[in-house]
Amino acid sequence: MTTPKPGSILLGTTRPAELRDWYRRALAPGYQGEGPIDLGGFLLVIEQREDVQPRNGEPGRMILNFHVDDFDAVEAQLRAAGADWLVPVEDRSSGRFGTFADPDGNYLQIIQFKQHA
Repeated sequence: MTTPKPGSILLGTTRPAELRDWYRRALAPGYQGEGPIDLGGFLLVIEQREDVQPRNGEPGRMILNFHVDDFDAVEAQLRAAGADWLVPVEDRSSGRFGTFADPDGNYLQIIQFKQHA
C-alpha cells in the first residue's frame, strides 16, 4: 500500500491579498511571485472563498506546525511581521514551542525539537 505525502494546504479567506502578504513577511520573506507560496517544498495555497467567515471560528481544530532549526531567528522574523502570539514561547521536555495566529485567526506553531544523542 502507498502512503500519500502531504504536499500543500489550502487556506480559504475573505482577504487573500492581505493574508498572502502576511505569510510572505512572516514565513517566506524571500519568496517572490503569485500563486502558491513554497515553504520548503510544502506549498501554501491561499484562495478567496465565499463560504468562510473573516475569522476562523474554531482555530484550534487544526494547527499547522513548522519545524525549525533556529528557533530564535524564526521567532524574531515572526515578531517583525507582527505575529499575534497566543502562548508565550516555552521550553518543553521535547523542545521549544511557540504558538501564534495569522490575521484570519488560524493557529500555527514553530517547533524546534531537541536532538537526542
